[in-house]
Amino acid sequence: MSEGSKGSSLAFGQVVIGPPGSGKTTYCHGMQEFMGRLGRKVTVVNLDPANETMPYQCSVDIAELITLPDVMDSLKLGPNGGLIYCMEYLEANFDWLQEKLAAFRGHYYLFDCPGQVELYTHHDALKNIFAQLVKWNFRLAAVHLVDSHYCTDPGKFISVLCTSLSTMLHVELPHVNVLSKMDLIEQYGKLAFNLDYYTEVLDLSYLVDHLASDPFFRNYRRLNEKLVEVIEDYSLVSFVPLNVQDKQSMRQVMQAVDKANGYSFGDQEHRSLEALMSAAVGADFHFASTLAVQERYVQSQDKAVEEEVMDL
Repeated sequence: MSEGSKGSSLAFGQVVIGPPGSGKTTYCHGMQEFMGRLGRKVTVVNLDPANETMPYQCSVDIAELITLPDVMDSLKLGPNGGLIYCMEYLEANFDWLQEKLAAFRGHYYLFDCPGQVELYTHHDALKNIFAQLVKWNFRLAAVHLVDSHYCTDPGKFISVLCTSLSTMLHVELPHVNVLSKMDLIEQYGKLAFNLDYYTEVLDLSYLVDHLASDPFFRNYRRLNEKLVEVIEDYSLVSFVPLNVQDKQSMRQVMQAVDKANGYSFGDQEHRSLEALMSAAVGADFHFASTLAVQERYVQSQDKAVEEEVMDL
């Protein structure tokens, strides 16, 4: 691809980011299958040099250029330093990625990124890579995954909100925050508020009040109030709930991302989506919606209370 031809056509995609264990690789696998059923040509690009087991069909793999174990062994670096070195190496050899991506022109791209938080909050290598892709007419949206179990701990949830805001400001891409693993949320413990309180990031003063009931956090009330003020003043952070086993949930996330990166699907894909949403597609999709997740969560809590009463 010459310099003049790089911008000749638009390419759409997602950069999938988030902390370790948030479900980025699982998301890429699920979204690849979901979009494939709609007729999209999806190319998954693995940019995580530590990712050795990929359930999805990987078209471009950074392991062909550099791997984390090799860097750690040859340069005697730890995993964090090694990941930063790998991203800086990719930035310095961007022509390799350019050549690999050129073979899939006309496809929709999913970039599976590393899980090191520093890469999205203050280090510039990945940010510069994303910026270069944008200059070459890639229309990208950042999909930031956060494990939904943080909702069960108000202190952790405030921390997640701060991290999400910092990531949004640093990465400088259209941004969609996603609460992942919603199908497991009832296993994590009782929520202090309804689910929409966390997804819409409603009045956070209630969260500060809830934290103040804990003797440890009571001493840090003013700090928490200031952190909450920063989050509310920017008014940027909200979440889309995701259960990769639920086709309705996948559709909601896909449409949020399509809106963010400007992708507009045609009539044929719209018909495919309608057919997919109206037909049974197998036992994997056994949760009806995010509302069903909330209902199941409430029911499990009620059942636990009933069992406790019976024991008494």
